[in-house]
Amino acid sequence: MQIDIKTSAVQQIRQTFSHVARRLGGDKPASRYQEATLELQPEDNFHYRPLWEPEFALYDKGRTAIRMNDWYAFKDPRQYYYGTYTITRSRQQDTMEKNIEFVSKRRLLSDLPAEVKAHIAALMVPLRHVEWAANTNNCFVTGYGWGTAITQATMFHSMDRLGIAQYLSRLGVLLDGNQGTSLLDGKERWLGSPTWQGLRRMVEDTMVVKDWFETYVAQNVVLDGLLYPLFYRHIDQRLTQQCGPGIGMLNEFASTWFDESNRWVDATLKTAASESTENAALLGQWIAKWRPQVLDALQPLAIEALGANDAESALREIAEAFDARVLKQGVSLASAVEAIHD
Repeated sequence: MQIDIKTSAVQQIRQTFSHVARRLGGDKPASRYQEATLELQPEDNFHYRPLWEPEFALYDKGRTAIRMNDWYAFKDPRQYYYGTYTITRSRQQDTMEKNIEFVSKRRLLSDLPAEVKAHIAALMVPLRHVEWAANTNNCFVTGYGWGTAITQATMFHSMDRLGIAQYLSRLGVLLDGNQGTSLLDGKERWLGSPTWQGLRRMVEDTMVVKDWFETYVAQNVVLDGLLYPLFYRHIDQRLTQQCGPGIGMLNEFASTWFDESNRWVDATLKTAASESTENAALLGQWIAKWRPQVLDALQPLAIEALGANDAESALREIAEAFDARVLKQGVSLASAVEAIHD
């Protein structure tokens, strides 16, 4: 008896979902990122308007002064959707766990002199509260923003900030021998130390902005764009010189994350600015409004960590790099400053 096994080819009827095909202009193969992003923003069949803001629909393009013909023009160059995002962060988490285990096993922090550990804790641990505010601000953008292309990325960004806050907490407990005293001291510094009050006030001001896109600019563009180079480059380098490689290993995720996330932040800023001259002018005014406030707030922290002379040069270098970065995305701060003064 002979049995012949034959194979049959199954022809795929459609290449992607119909709503994605309409967006792409035909039934074409779509990436997983496109299928997880395009045309997913709810637009119809809302049961009621928000009781706290009845002038707006539940999801409303009018919640920001930025105007876009197509809100799906925003693209994440990292191509993050849930799958790729969680896989990438899982690998980075594994690396950070190994770093923490190495620092703990080799006692790279616990064997430092008490005054050195207190100095590190005073500079780094209060940043937990900055990260919590960044988490809250990006949650606000996610909740009130329009278009999955931007709101899914801000949700990922929000969870990243929670993770960085947790890494700062673990740095604190490594410094105090798992007693938690550095976390309590960091909270007291955040609430009462004159050195931190400028940054605290600035952070709290970002949390009451009504326009969600301005919140995005204030937090992700300006505050992060100036604070991260100061703490995770200049101050991190100074602490590494003074205390050895332990600090650098514990700050590794925050440092590499900033470079990675800048690709998305810059792409979002560039897309909005290139949409219209009105958008570009408004973005410039927002950045020109928040930039001096952040620099003023960072100055006492830079002086405490670097000394007066090095702090001045570091902040100047950071500000110049930030201005060049913003200009590259099509936003002119010079014209924005003139418009504000006029």
